[in-house]
This record gives sequence, C-alpha cells and structure tokens, in this order.
Amino acid sequence: MLNNKNIVIGIAGSGGEGIISAGEILVNAASSEGLFVFMLKSVGAQIRGGESSIRVRVSDLPVQSQGDRIDVLVVLSWKNFLRFKSELQLEEKVIIVSDTDDPMPDEEIPLTESQREFWYKIPFAKLAEEHAGTHQAKNIVMLGAISEIFSLPREALSKSIKKKFKYKTPEIIESNIKAMVAGVEYVKTQVVKNDPLTFEYQHREPRLVMQGNEAVALGAIYAGLDYYAGYPITPSTEIMEWISRYLPQRDGIAMQMEDELASINAILGASFAGKKAMTATSGPGISLMSEGIGLASMAELPVVIINVQRGGPSTGLPTKTEQADLMQAIWGGHGDSPRVVIAPCDVEDCFDSTVLAFYIAEKYQCPVIVLSDQFIGHRKESINPESMRGSKVGFRKIYHRDTPSAEDLKDYHRFKITETGVSPMSYLGIKGGEYLGSGIEHDEKGSPRGDAANHAKMTEKRWKKFEYIKEEFRFERFYGPKDAKLGIIAWGSTKGAVKEAVLKANAMGMSVGAIIPQIIYPFLIEPFKEFIKNKDRVIIAEMSYAGQFRRYLRGFLRFSQYGVKVVPFAKAGGAPFMVEEILNKIIKEWKEMEARR
Repeated sequence: MLNNKNIVIGIAGSGGEGIISAGEILVNAASSEGLFVFMLKSVGAQIRGGESSIRVRVSDLPVQSQGDRIDVLVVLSWKNFLRFKSELQLEEKVIIVSDTDDPMPDEEIPLTESQREFWYKIPFAKLAEEHAGTHQAKNIVMLGAISEIFSLPREALSKSIKKKFKYKTPEIIESNIKAMVAGVEYVKTQVVKNDPLTFEYQHREPRLVMQGNEAVALGAIYAGLDYYAGYPITPSTEIMEWISRYLPQRDGIAMQMEDELASINAILGASFAGKKAMTATSGPGISLMSEGIGLASMAELPVVIINVQRGGPSTGLPTKTEQADLMQAIWGGHGDSPRVVIAPCDVEDCFDSTVLAFYIAEKYQCPVIVLSDQFIGHRKESINPESMRGSKVGFRKIYHRDTPSAEDLKDYHRFKITETGVSPMSYLGIKGGEYLGSGIEHDEKGSPRGDAANHAKMTEKRWKKFEYIKEEFRFERFYGPKDAKLGIIAWGSTKGAVKEAVLKANAMGMSVGAIIPQIIYPFLIEPFKEFIKNKDRVIIAEMSYAGQFRRYLRGFLRFSQYGVKVVPFAKAGGAPFMVEEILNKIIKEWKEMEARR
C-alpha cells in the first residue's frame, strides 16, 4: 500500500441525494482531527433539483488549493456525473466507488481503460433501505464505505454525523449511524481492497471550518455591524442568512429588502443615522446599486458593499465563479465617484478583509467594496481558531467614527475642508449637528452649490482621502525569491493556485516570484514597482476573458520602462485555476527565457 498524506475526493449525484451534506460531514470530521481541508461544491443553476457535486481535499499538510485531479471518484448518479466531467478532472489511476444499482450509461462514457482498473461497486441505496429504513441515507452509507476503504477518521465521522443531525430526533440520528456502520461492514465483509491508496495522518488539535461567506458575516459582526439590508442572490445569500441569525443577538438589525435598490438606500440611511451598515450581493445587484454607491461617495457616508462575483454577463453562471467585476467595482458609476476596493484571497482573508473594509469606510467616510467570488464564498476551509481572534487583526483595528467636538458644533460644517479630506461627522440626535446629506453638489455646510469652482474644491476634498489611505495601508503577499526573473501577478481567489505553483516551480529549480495585492483600489504602485524591477517577464493570471486586471495594471505601470515582457494569462470563469495550469504556464515561459539567454 502507498501511504498518502493528501487525498482529493470527488462526489457527484442528483440534487436531494445529500451530496453536499456528505461533504460537510466529511470535512467536519477531518478538521476535528486537526487535518487541513478544502471543500468546493458545485450545483446546477436550477432553483430546485438538478445535479450537484463536491470536491473535498483532505491533507496532513497545509493546502492552498482545491487539488487539481480527483484521486477518488464517488458516483451516486452517473447521469449527473456526466454534467460535471469537465470540472471533476480525474487522475489516470483514479479509484472509483459507485452505486451497484446505478449502472453507467453506454453513451458518453468518460473513463479510459486505466481509469477502470480500481472500481468498487457497492449497493448504497439497498443498504440504506435495509439498515436506515430509507434510501435517502445512501450518502451516509457511502461515507462509511469510503472511510473503511481509505482509512479515513471513522470515530470522528460518527461524531460529525451526530453533530449534523443534532436537531433531529434520536431515531433519525441512530438510523444515520446505522447507515454509516452498514457501509463499513459491507466493505469489511464483501470488498477486497486492490487499490494502492490509503490515507495516513497525525492527529492534532481540532481546526475551525468556515465557508467564505460565513467568514465575511463573522468579520462584519466582529467589526461592529449595526444594520444589514440585502436581497438574496446567488452566490452571496449565505451572508444574509448568517447575519440574520446572529446579528439580532447583538442588538443589530437585519432586513431582507425587496430588491438591491432598496438595499443600498437602506444602508445609506442607516449610516446617515450613525450606524455601521453593510449589504451583500453579486454582479447584477451591484449594477442596480451603482447610483447608490455614487450617493455614498458624494454624501461621504461610510458603507460596506460585498460583491460575491459570479460568471456573467447578465444572469450568466449564477453558481460558478469569475473575476470579471473588477472594472465595475472600481469605475462602475457616473462622475468621479471615489470608493475603495478590497479583494480577499481565501476564507480566512474574508474575515480580515471585511474588518478592514469597515475600518476604512468609517475612518475615511467612503463606500468600500469587498470583491469576493463564488470560489471563495462557497468553499469551506479549515482554519486555526486562534487566527480568528482579535489579536490577529493587528492594524485592522475596529474604528469608530469621530463625532464633532463642541467647538465644531458652534458653526457645524459637515463637509469642512481638512488636510486629510475627512470632516467631523454628525448623526441624527446630535444637537447642532443637523446637516443636509444629499446627492447634489454642496458647499462645506452641505448647502447645494452649482458653480464649477466649488465643485472642483469639493471633488478634490473627496479624492484627497486616497493619499492617506495609500500611506496607511500596504498589504501584499509575496511568494518566491525577491530577485526572481519570472514573476506572476494575480489577485483574489487565484492566489491559492498561484502560490502552490510558485512553490513547486521553485522546488524544480526555477526562479519564480509572485505578488498578490489585497487593496486593489486605490492602486498601491510602489510594491509593484519594486516587484517588477528585476523581472524579465511577468505573467498576469486572472479569471477574466477580457483581461480586466491586466488592463487595469497598465494604467499605472509602464512595464516597458523596466524592460519587462507582459504575458497575459486570462481565461473565462466557470472553473477556478488549477495548480497544473499555472505551473505549465510557468514552465513554458521559463523555457522561453532560458532559450533566449
């Protein structure tokens, strides 16, 4: 047997077969043993029913990505697996576990001869009926079976099942445990293991499992969120669900609005009243919020807007990922409308970025957009619980807006010209602090003014904040040697695949470095100048067919001045980058560089 410290399991089936629930049970069991986990889920765009699949990576070592290829393929429905065959890339020696009573269809058979070598056929549905009294427990039978075949943590799995169904009756919990045991016993007595894979690991302290959207919601509440207004839209809905459950416990208010127009205007009203306010949506919702974001810029109201990007345009791919809302986030609005754009790159960073977004919004009195995406928002990762405590936030401390002093209130100028562009901010109930906070251009007191000279002065005031934001914040991730001749620039969720590929390339003897920014706008140019000055060529990797990030960078960086060749590596969304894709691109460019020397 080969001892393997890393295993990637893909499970596919029909909606309603408990595919995602099975993945969550497995992930929670593994993390309780201190293992590193990474889970992706994929569902059809249908509102009800359809197909679903998951990819679970379990490792004894830290992981940065979802894993390129599936080591173990579990199929509860071959018909629905075929819909995911482009997403569940299989190892050449993949191990297959399928339901005996669901034969593979003759058409479109996606397996090579070598991929059929290790194949276990187990009667999941039949065993579920016999031992749990319902075929719906076949996903639990399946978990028991694969835990026995691949030496996955059995006791932890049992505890995870009990936790998953803790709000059900004792009878339901017991029937699911029986289903798991049935899968285990069937393998012990009826299956002869002939594959070369077994999983070994070292037990450690339990790790925390979170979804990206949950981490955003937790970060918002940690930062002091008072008021949330939103409209459900895939793939951001879990943020609203989580906040609706927990924000009222902290005396906050969460409201489901009739649409995104109402949502953005509701949080603007809450901010005007002195409350920390946030909404969450996806690309189509941001389109509707565009005018409201402009109002936040003009009235200098601190609000946080989360955009969990999905494939577009229009309705596009509601359940798939993409990084094509970049231009919309930065410049999506009429007039010179300043806003800050932050991009988290993993689940833990969703927490940090949201806290940072509130800090910047409150301190600099402006809208802040957090650009997450479906790949981060819907995936689950294991995190060290200590890393989520307040001590980790460091410079991203909680900021509470400054209110006018008694001296300020004698003749209150809400939009007073200051050195930093930030003025004392009143709110409802402060005597003497009344002001007009409208979307029309105004003078320092807030009174409407239509002359060009005043507009120029107030526009400069609003944009002056960027100078101080750029001075206060600098957070980029660097991987690989500083003097590397080949560089990679990426952003957001592409980080994991880039980091893993760079580490592999360096281990193979190639000198490659990468930079991943967290604050996208305003653009912090100095770290990028430092990064590219020694490079011969730079790959720009992004999930945007039009290369939005590359076009954005070229507005600030003149790569030709440094003698750097830019290599675009842009692809349409739908599926995130694999490590193999990035690594193959690195190898190709490295060989070309070597040939020119």
